[in-house]
Amino acid sequence: MTPQEVMVIGQEAVYIAMLISAPLLLTALAVGLAVSVVQAATQINEMTLSFIPKLIAIFAVMIIAGPWMLAMLTDYMSRILTGIVHVVN
Repeated sequence: MTPQEVMVIGQEAVYIAMLISAPLLLTALAVGLAVSVVQAATQINEMTLSFIPKLIAIFAVMIIAGPWMLAMLTDYMSRILTGIVHVVN
């Protein structure tokens, strides 16, 4: 296995990780921003108020995007595992 092949595998792993984590992180960012705006408008300064809406929103996104995320991971792992045969030979 050449260093270039190792770099390609690493780049693909980082890319897949970014794709899979993006929906969850963007959801948490959007919900946190919305709750912060509401807190600023109503002058409620409770730190734990944003936790439950974020938790519910992330759970909903996991239900909606979960099959896509799982398909991405299984596709990547199948490519990696089938590539082991080429490395051994």
